[in-house]
Amino acid sequence: MFQTQRLILRGLRKADLDDMTENYNDYEVQKTASSRYVVPRPDETQKANIEEWAKKCTLFAVAEDKETGKYVGDVCLWIDNPKDQDAEDVFGVPGDFNLAFLDLVEDNPKLTWVGNCNELNAAYAADGYARVNEHSVGALITTFGVGELSAINGVAGSFSERVPIVHIVGVPSTTQQKNKAMLHHTLGDGSSSAPPQSNQLLILPSQARPVYIMLPTDLVFEKVPRKRLLTPLPTAALVNDKEVENYVLDEITKLAELADGNAIILIDACAIRHHVRDEVWEFVQRTGYPVYSAPMGKAAVWEGYERYGGIYVGSISHPEIKEQVESATLIIYIGALQSDFNTGNFTYRIPKNRTVELHSDHTRVRHAVYPDIGMKHLLPLLTARLKQFSSTALAIPVPKFTAPLPDPSQDPLGPSIISHQWLWPRVGQFFREKDVIVSETGTSTFGVLDVPLPKGASFVSQILWGSIGYTVGSTLGASLAARELQLGRTILFVGDGSLQLTVQELSTMMRHDLSPIIFVLNNSGYTIERYLHGKERHYNDIVNWKWTKLLDVMAPESIKVKPRSYTMKTKDEFSKLLDDPSFAKAEGIQLVEIMMERLDAPQALQRQAELSGQTNHYAEIEHV
Repeated sequence: MFQTQRLILRGLRKADLDDMTENYNDYEVQKTASSRYVVPRPDETQKANIEEWAKKCTLFAVAEDKETGKYVGDVCLWIDNPKDQDAEDVFGVPGDFNLAFLDLVEDNPKLTWVGNCNELNAAYAADGYARVNEHSVGALITTFGVGELSAINGVAGSFSERVPIVHIVGVPSTTQQKNKAMLHHTLGDGSSSAPPQSNQLLILPSQARPVYIMLPTDLVFEKVPRKRLLTPLPTAALVNDKEVENYVLDEITKLAELADGNAIILIDACAIRHHVRDEVWEFVQRTGYPVYSAPMGKAAVWEGYERYGGIYVGSISHPEIKEQVESATLIIYIGALQSDFNTGNFTYRIPKNRTVELHSDHTRVRHAVYPDIGMKHLLPLLTARLKQFSSTALAIPVPKFTAPLPDPSQDPLGPSIISHQWLWPRVGQFFREKDVIVSETGTSTFGVLDVPLPKGASFVSQILWGSIGYTVGSTLGASLAARELQLGRTILFVGDGSLQLTVQELSTMMRHDLSPIIFVLNNSGYTIERYLHGKERHYNDIVNWKWTKLLDVMAPESIKVKPRSYTMKTKDEFSKLLDDPSFAKAEGIQLVEIMMERLDAPQALQRQAELSGQTNHYAEIEHV
């Protein structure tokens, strides 16, 4: 006797399901409680058709009895969400302990081996891919020791910022590990083992964190029991206890009634990471409350919405935003992630006795915490409760979030020089719906924060981890995801200092015929560091590269569209470039060097740097 098994086919769409049932003589499709669709076991004669159809899928296995070779299982279709996609692009660097596994990746017609210039950039790329393709994960493959340690900064950033990636590390064979052989890529102490990790994948969907998988060379082709592979990962959001959930809803409703419409919604990073954008948008529209974002929550909702007020960053916020948020009787804070740069160096003035916090795994109502009451299921119920207060909420005016272009003649740096004060409102006019905006830590991120993004636009930045150079690799992953999802242009803003750290990945972008627009802010070094400490110190200076020659050096001969590069020195010539239809169309990679003053920076960055300097006692050091 053999145990009945199932065949899982991933990467499906509703159209595929319809096609599947047609191919199998309209077998009845049964939806199970776990959101799977099960086609009852077909006749043995259908096995060949099953195998052929399964080739369309990213991952598949034909369930058969080892002795007879006969098909023995039902057909299980995992289509939890029609928008869900498996990772199609795999990032990494080949190494001697992962080569056999890379054969399998390269031979899989549903996967594309991207291949990176180094492991750090590969980790950044996997992160960027997962941020843009929100219903997927980033896939990263390295060799162990030298490879995984090169990637660790990027993986740590993904952990810090709640980005799901799978890091697969090729390691020595189990025999070599058992014998404690002194192998290359080790510390020379004969140790290369790791603790058990079989349950690591379980945290991937539920906690939005990276996972690490060691793959010994002798296990790549090893056959393993299928049972664990056929157990779906726990992708569903936390199911709330109904009694506690109703109590929480009652408590929040009482606070909303007392607020008499004077409430605001504040959206942060974890609303994006835990996939509640749709629920938040419905909540925002039905309640009518003014809505604001923390920096890491930027673009969680459409920023052209009439009740959207802008970015709240504590004491460095625009005065009218600061006033409306901090004077609200009730603050409904969704997906909070209260780091220093996300809160204006912890200058949020939203006391707990006026705040409701909604998280993926708990809810806080004033000072009371309710574990295991998650926002995914709570938000729709809260919407139904609080929509009754919409008429009073709508009576509270919300200043429109805009970024008007200043008069060049009033620019402190003069009418011609490109300043931050003028730059960001101007590029804001260049953005389109569904564009993917990637901004580097420092002047770029603080500049983009004050610009309203169009409907459907994505914002990628690393505000918490803050590893300079991150956005270059991330732009590679974001561009690939945007192409798969048929989004708009990918637009990168990066400083010259940051770009020098990870510049090699521009060649990978061209290798895959990607077409990002790359704006390089040339201010001769690390401006954010200068504002933190050492404005005149040489350690904040860099060598000035000939940026417009860079793409030609890196471009492969096989590139389909010749790269284009520009240097912009004045407001007029930069405006003309942005208005050029051939440039805006973004066919082929383009690099734009923007010449800027050494100590020019957005006002928000200057205020943040001042606060950080006080925290780090830099003012005292300056006078030693």
